[in-house]
Amino acid sequence: MNGAHDLGGMHGFGPINPEPEAEEPVFHAEWEKRIFGLNLAAGFLGRWNLDVSRYARERQHPIAYLQHTYYENWLVGLETLLVETGLVTAEELASGKAASPADAATRQRVLKAEYVPTVLAKGGSVTMEIDARPCFRPGDRVRAVNQHPTGHTREPRYVRGRIGVIHEHYGAHVFPDRHALGSREGRHLYSVRFEAAELWGDHAGGKSAVYVDLWEDYLEPA
Repeated sequence: MNGAHDLGGMHGFGPINPEPEAEEPVFHAEWEKRIFGLNLAAGFLGRWNLDVSRYARERQHPIAYLQHTYYENWLVGLETLLVETGLVTAEELASGKAASPADAATRQRVLKAEYVPTVLAKGGSVTMEIDARPCFRPGDRVRAVNQHPTGHTREPRYVRGRIGVIHEHYGAHVFPDRHALGSREGRHLYSVRFEAAELWGDHAGGKSAVYVDLWEDYLEPA
């Protein structure tokens, strides 16, 4: 969807003042740790996947999205999914108190504290084996499809309709557009090099380029 989360190439948001990577803390406040932990624990219940959670954050009002900090957006998305999946009611969320115990199936999936380090270290692979052969190979000229889906997508607006060159093929990975709808399907994934002038016009740096990871469904031969 074309929402406030897709800010690439937009004006009017002021300068970027990144923290030095060597000095940037993982969390800037104690409450951010709690939001991260809540998302991890709730996600472990198996009611949604990573792309469903991303889409839940993207669906909030654009003004609210821009007003929130990073982990505030995580909290909004989590609250949305808790209610939509029936894990809590809107009334329980507002009061902070459960009206009744969780069902047995939900209680069996609760992530216990002693397993958290193992779960975090293991992660979850998004690579997949698929029968379809890749349509492109390094060096091929491609155009990013000019599409404007209302659902979740990882194709940024600023590359749509632009021509680039396949830099690398990563193999097949979970396709986020379908995953956000609950279907785990694999598509070939590529690193695509776009010349800065192709994206930003004549005022772009002549020797600059942007590399964007794009799934095969986002690309067509140029």
